[in-house]
Formats: sequence, C-alpha cells, structure tokens
Amino acid sequence: MRGKQDSGGITRREFLEIGTAGAVVAAAGPASAQPAQQPPRAKGPRVWLDLDQKELDDAYDQSVYAPNQPQITGRYATNSEATRARLGAPRRFSYGPAPVEGLDVFAAARPNAPVNVLVHGGAWRGGLAKNYAFPAELFVNAGATFVVLDFSPVQDLGGNLTMMAEQVRRALAWVHRNAKEFGGDASRLYVSGHSSGAHLAGVALVTDWQKEFDLPADTVKGGLLCSGIYDLKPVRLSARSSYVKFTDEMEHALSTQRHLDRLNCPVVVAHGTLETPEFQRQTRGFAAAVKAAGKPVQLLVAQGYNHFEIFETLASPYGLLGRAALEQMKPGLAGSEAAR
Repeated sequence: MRGKQDSGGITRREFLEIGTAGAVVAAAGPASAQPAQQPPRAKGPRVWLDLDQKELDDAYDQSVYAPNQPQITGRYATNSEATRARLGAPRRFSYGPAPVEGLDVFAAARPNAPVNVLVHGGAWRGGLAKNYAFPAELFVNAGATFVVLDFSPVQDLGGNLTMMAEQVRRALAWVHRNAKEFGGDASRLYVSGHSSGAHLAGVALVTDWQKEFDLPADTVKGGLLCSGIYDLKPVRLSARSSYVKFTDEMEHALSTQRHLDRLNCPVVVAHGTLETPEFQRQTRGFAAAVKAAGKPVQLLVAQGYNHFEIFETLASPYGLLGRAALEQMKPGLAGSEAAR
C-alpha cells in the first residue's frame, strides 16, 4: 500500500528514500573531495647518519616539528609584559660597547643573591631579552636574581657564530665582575640557555675563564641547557649553513661536546619528546659524553612537549625546568651552604 502523499506530491516512503540517499552522498562528499595521496618521497643519499638532505634540514627547522611556534613565542612576549607589570621594569646595564650589548636584571629583594643568566634562543637569528623576562618571577620569588642577555643576531655579524659566543662570554664575565652592583653574589653564578641559546651557553661553560678573562676557573657554578646543540658538524651540513658561515675552526671551537675537559661545573640538560630527532639526539649524546668524561650531569626528558613548550616550564617552580633550576641554585641557602 502506498504511503499517504504530502502536499508536495511525494509519498512518505519516497521522502525517506530521498533523504537516505542524500545522507549517503553527503557522507561520501568530503572524502571524495580529498586530494589524492601523494606517493612517498624517494629518500635521497644519506648526508648525516640515516638522514638525507631534506630530513636533515627538517631536523634543524623547528617549524616542521612545532607548528604552534607562533602561538607559544607570542606567549613568551605577553607573559614577559605581565611579569614586568608585577615585578617592575628591570635595570638595564651595558656589558660592551655595541648598542645591542646590554642585559636586563631582575634583582632579588635580599642582598648577596645567587644569579642566573639566561641566554635566549632564536636559531642564532633573532630574539630580544625583553621577550624572555617571563621566568624572572620564579627566580626573584625564590630569592635569586635573574639576568637576560641581548646579543647580535648572526646575520649582523656576517654569519660569524664565534662573535656571538664572545658576546655571551663577555656578558657573563661582566656579570661576575659587577654582581655586587645589583646585589648579586658573584660566587654563585649560573647560566641557562634554550635552543641556540643553549648552544651558546654550552660554549660558555667550557670557556677557559682564567686564561681568557683572568677570572676563576669555576666562574660559572652550574648550567641548565634545554633543547640545545652541542656538536656543530650536522648543523653545518644542514640548511642553517645558508646563514652561518661555518669554518673548520668554528665548528671545532664551538662544539661544546669536544671540549669537556674544560667543563668545571654540574650541568642539567633537557629535551622534549616532541622535538626534532636531531635535537633529541644532540641532548642525549651530550649527556652521555659528559657522563663518560666523569663530570656531573642530569638528563631530563619532558614527555609530550615540543621545542617551544618545554621552555615555558622554566617559569614555574613545579615545571620541569623551573624545579631543576631551583634545585641546582639552592637560592634559599647561604652561599657556603649551597655549595655543599
């Protein structure tokens, strides 16, 4: 028996059949609109370990593995603004003659406070101290002074990483010599670094302070290196060589892992599990090399964090990096007690 016709002249059964057919078409529509899958890319000749050129370039390009980079680095800036609003503007000092050679100091309220100097990242090409102030509250509230460096991007130095490393070394030497000016304890100087900043901080850790700056061999008492580069050979083979003018001398001198005989302090290294395979390998390899050299080292792994997310944990006493920094510095103790 035919169903009752509606006012449009079709039966109920016909209406249901049309609706069902439309649903099937709608469900199939998006899938059929998908572009055809591209065939797998043919792997090229191996350039480094098991990586071909594209894989190696991608392994030193954070945007490939951290598509949310703009959002996170945007938070660095806005959270730094909020930190300055709460703590007040930092004191600004010059550590060298160039206009960019300055540093921001967020001083602890108490005198003779330990000092943590941060070397920011930016692929050696960018970054400003003012956008890396957000961890300051962690240190100041714990009784430590926080210092953030400015230095030249490598393109302004003709691609010369050696000059960047020298700026960081001179800045650390300046902080050691002038710590009393902002209530810091020069005998409790620590350095932290992230990404390319961890590379530069690592180079600073193996500086011959006595020979080059007439300072104590243990000028830096500890290092916290997050997501860094410790051997430049694979980087030199990557697309980064388009803006860094690598030489054999530079590669050797600025590869921290090759100079562990000059490492005079404990070091904490960290990486996230969502980082590029090379940044994870560099960190694990460096930690293993330090351990093999008989030097104190701690390896931290942040599960579920990418290259930019892990650095935000430095701002919290409960975060992976924040907790590690405070445990290393022991800001709540007097200098002699902290050294034990």
